This record gives sequence, structure tokens and C-alpha cells, in this order.
Amino acid sequence: MTDSQIIREIKDGNTEVFAELMNRYQRKLLSFIYHMLKNSQLELLAEDLCAETFYKAYRSLHTFRESDASFSTWLYTIARNTVLSELRKQRSIQVSLDEEQGIIPEAPKEAAPEYALLRHEKVELVREAISRLPDKQRSALILREYDQLDYQEIAQVLGQTVSSVKSLLFRARASVKIQLEPYIKEPGLEGMN
Repeated sequence: MTDSQIIREIKDGNTEVFAELMNRYQRKLLSFIYHMLKNSQLELLAEDLCAETFYKAYRSLHTFRESDASFSTWLYTIARNTVLSELRKQRSIQVSLDEEQGIIPEAPKEAAPEYALLRHEKVELVREAISRLPDKQRSALILREYDQLDYQEIAQVLGQTVSSVKSLLFRARASVKIQLEPYIKEPGLEGMN
């Protein structure tokens, strides 16, 4: 069944089929939320916020209109808003995220870790660089690179135009590249992809 057919069934009273929508989107949505929270070190809240997103979607399903957006776009929008709301709540409790951001220390040049360790470190460096991006740039990059959404879908999730999304992605990629330049020039990391 398509998302549209499932939604029609739910609106007609067969609420049990909502579980099928959850099965379809839970992994990707959890990954998206996790990456959104990475910057603030609140990754442990990802599962709770994913569940909250599905709860909000279920309660608001009667307001969903396919003519405005696809179900997945609508769901990602709810997830993004839920995460941003939680981050605002946490900022009022904790030190501002801007003050928490630091510089990634360079690995000692004399250390020669094995390939697997280098690969893991490179992945972590990329994740940390992404986590330092402003919210909209980080969201756009995660939706494009991790969740494989097209520009139009990203524009709908972020409430932006397609050209704004392209600009956000350009700036995000440029920022990540600048952050990673010192590490790419290190011997041992140069030839890794």
C-alpha cells in the first residue's frame, strides 16, 4: 500500500495501519533526529523525539493534505520542529551551544594508527564538522546526504525555496570542507575516501 492509501484508511477509522507508516520511516527519521541533536550532545533523546514526532503526526493526521506535501516531507517537518523545540528548551537549561563548540584537537603527527582507526576518526571529524553548522545548513545537508531527499522535498521540510536550499547546501559543504582542511593534509588521511 502507498502512504496515501494508508492515510486514507487511518482517516476512515482503521488506526492500526499507522504502524505500517512507522515501520517505513522510523529508521530514517531516527537517523535524521540523531544528526540534528549531535551538536548539542543530546543524542540520547533521539528515540524519545522520534516517538514524539510519530505521536504528533498521528494526532495531526487529519490536517495532512497531500496537495501541500508528501507524507515523508510532512513527517520530516514535524521531526525538525520537534527537535528545534527541544533544543530551545535545552538551551534555556544548559550553557549555550555556541559556548560548547570547541576546536577539534589534531592527532599527534607521530602517531600511526591502523587504517580502521583512521577511517573511524575521519567519519567522526566529518560528523563533528556537520554538527557545528547552523541549524538550517545542518538540516539541509543531513536531509540531502544522509536521507537522500531531493531539493524540492528539502525545501518543503525547511520552509525554503529550492534556490535557498541549494545556497544552504553550498554554504554547508564549503564550511565542512574548510573545517576538514587541516586534517586532510595530515599524512595518513590524504588517500582515504
